[in-house]
Amino acid sequence: MRRRDCLIGLPLALAGCGGVLNRPYLQREDWALTVPAPTARPPRQGGKVLLVRSLQAAPSLGDRGLMTLQSDGVMQSDFYNRWAVSPADGVGSALRQYLAQSGLFAAVLAPGSLAPAGLTLEAELMQLWAEPGAGRAVASLSIVLLATASASPRVLLQTTETATSPLAPGADAAADVAAQLAALAEVFRETAAALARFA
Repeated sequence: MRRRDCLIGLPLALAGCGGVLNRPYLQREDWALTVPAPTARPPRQGGKVLLVRSLQAAPSLGDRGLMTLQSDGVMQSDFYNRWAVSPADGVGSALRQYLAQSGLFAAVLAPGSLAPAGLTLEAELMQLWAEPGAGRAVASLSIVLLATASASPRVLLQTTETATSPLAPGADAAADVAAQLAALAEVFRETAAALARFA
């Protein structure tokens, strides 16, 4: 190719690149996955010690991106808006803190603690996403409570807690996050109520 042809084509190539360069830069936003207890209460004197094991998460919740269930049943992950930590880690930490502040137990332990625990909670995060077509956000937690004071653990409770929160049409990421956390807070409240009779 001659030098003259190259020089003629150069402005066209630069013009094409200009369209890409003029696109607005979208920065990723990391959202905190926190669910504060309504009222922090002191540990229960003479109550039981609860170990909350590391949470598992459904395969669709393995990604940090905010999840949206479309009307056609397709699950989408938002590349630009995501949780600051993985949903399993974030919900597990938030649940542990929520139960510790509930005042139901003498102590709430994290995995790796050497302290003995009479109760052990296993949980799996089943749902945490927005459903714009239904105008809601949904959260769901499957829990199993075990009595572990003896050498032979036994199941005390096995249930799934699910809650929803309203989501306005065309909601932005901040409203999406707020609705999901509101649904999760209700799931935590229901979980604490279910555990109360074993505390």
